[in-house]
This record gives sequence, structure tokens and C-alpha cells, in this order.
Amino acid sequence: DKHSTGGVGDKITLILMPIIASLGIPVAKMSGRGLGFTGGTIDKLESIPGYNTNVNIEDFIQNVKNIGISLIGQTLNLAPADKKLYSLRDTISCTESIPLIASSIMSKKIASGANKIVIDVTCGSGAFMKDFESAKDLARVMTKIGELANKETICIITDMNQPVGHSVGNILEVIEAIDILKGKYLPEDIKNIITDLGSNMLILAGITNNIEEAKEKILENLSNGKGYEKFVQLVQNQGGDISYIENTDKFSKAKFILPIIADKTGIIDKLDALTIGKLSVYLGAGRMKKEDDIQKEVGFVFNKKVGDKVEKGEILGYIHANDENK
Repeated sequence: DKHSTGGVGDKITLILMPIIASLGIPVAKMSGRGLGFTGGTIDKLESIPGYNTNVNIEDFIQNVKNIGISLIGQTLNLAPADKKLYSLRDTISCTESIPLIASSIMSKKIASGANKIVIDVTCGSGAFMKDFESAKDLARVMTKIGELANKETICIITDMNQPVGHSVGNILEVIEAIDILKGKYLPEDIKNIITDLGSNMLILAGITNNIEEAKEKILENLSNGKGYEKFVQLVQNQGGDISYIENTDKFSKAKFILPIIADKTGIIDKLDALTIGKLSVYLGAGRMKKEDDIQKEVGFVFNKKVGDKVEKGEILGYIHANDENK
């Protein structure tokens, strides 16, 4: 199993897990909903019409046996306390506590039966751990919990100072993940994250003991379409309408799609993930209160990353909103 400590624009699970399953490694993954300014894989999967994240344990196990992959939310009879604590943490602004993050993640991993665990510990403005030292502390605690439970656990610290990839928001991120799985493009940061995490998963699974060879296998099953085929299988198997995967134009769109125009020429110095995360929640992509419904269509698509050149008048990206005032 693989887990991320959360971030902005983090659609890694949607891309990497089907690739891992397509390489013959069973993926049984429980994910969470959005927490604070960070997005949640379950909210993203539920943006696909019909996709069922609320699967009982027997079906979850059967799914993995049948097609090698199942992605679900926390269920009542597996890590039930985490489900309650998770929503509570979100609403009382207590999402950044190392003991609570570590126990939440590791309880789900251990309860769902993962023997080998790779954790993406995000670090930067758009992560719960803002600096390298606290990211290292969190990694240390989770590795120790894994050790005590006899689960081989590897933590990899990744950058979350700018959003991952180009899209932020539920439907927008699902579309980006599908486009990447279809081989339309591959942002450099996503390429680095999926090869770093994926290669360690392949090594833990005993597929190879060579990091470079493992990275090649990940990229090969991305470019030959096997990862995409596995994603289609996953969606179909959990009740999702695959016509949306085959043609992403079918997804509902925000009422207002407005370009962000550069008012000067220069180089992108900063694309602050925390600000973007908070703004996307404000637009409706996340929850202000526990019972809030999210607006699946809203968010941002950025054309530029940090370090890119920009000409005055160029479009930096787009705001997708349902409320003109916002």
C-alpha cells in the first residue's frame, strides 16, 4: 500500500495505483476525504458518476482477488475510530498534529492488511508538515509504528510548496490523472513522485531490487497503456461509468471558467500551495464544515510551474467557479 500525508493537487494515487496493479502487485487501498485545505482521494473518485467508495470488507477483498485493485473509503468495521476522529480533526483545526496524523494513517494501513507500506510524506506550504525537520519527525514516528506492527514501512519526503501537476479540484484532478494515464502528457513533478514511490513499492514487493529498473517498469506501464486499462477496470468494477473515463468532456463543468492573465513579463517565483488550497476550499472544492457538500467542478488549472517564463498578457491558468462573486 501507499499513502500520502496530503497536499494540494495530489492525484498521485489515481495514477500510481493502477500502474502498480498492472505490474501484478495487488493494491488494496483505503483513502480519506479532503482534510482542511488538502484534497481527498475519495472525494475525487466520487466525482466519477456511479463510483462506489463505500464497499464492505468481503467485496473489497473479492475486488482485489478479481482484478488486483480496489480503492475505497474508511468503512465502519475497519478503523472505525479513525473515521470519527478524522472528521473531528478537520472541523476543530487539529489536522497538523504528528501523533494524530501518524495514528490515522498507520491504523488504516495496518487494519486493511497491508504488509509493505510506502508513505509519501509531503513537505512545504501545501502540506501539514511545513518544514523538512517536522516531515522527518512524522516519517520517523510512522516508520516506528510500522516496525512495532511488523510491517515494512518506507517514508519518502516530497515537495509540496506548489500544487502537484497542473490541476486543483476534484473533477479537474480526475481529468488530469486520466490524461496522464492516457499518455497525453506527464508533468515533471508527477513523473518524479510516481517513479520514487512506485520503485520502492516494486522493491518491497520483490519484483526487482534495482531502483532504476523499477522506475523503468513504472514508466513503461504508463506509456504502454496498461496503467490506463487497469484504471478503467477499477472504475467499472466499482460501479463507475467508464464513458466518462473514455471521454472526459462528459464531466460536468463549472459555470464560470476565467483566465488568469499575467500583468507583467518574468519568471514564476512562487505558486503557493497553501494559498491555492485555501482558495479552492473557498470556491467549494473542500469543506468549511464537516457536513458541507463539495462542488466537484470547481478549482484551478495552472499552465505554469515555478521557474517557468511568462510573457505579459499570457494566460497563467484558469479559475473554475460556480459563484461569480467568489
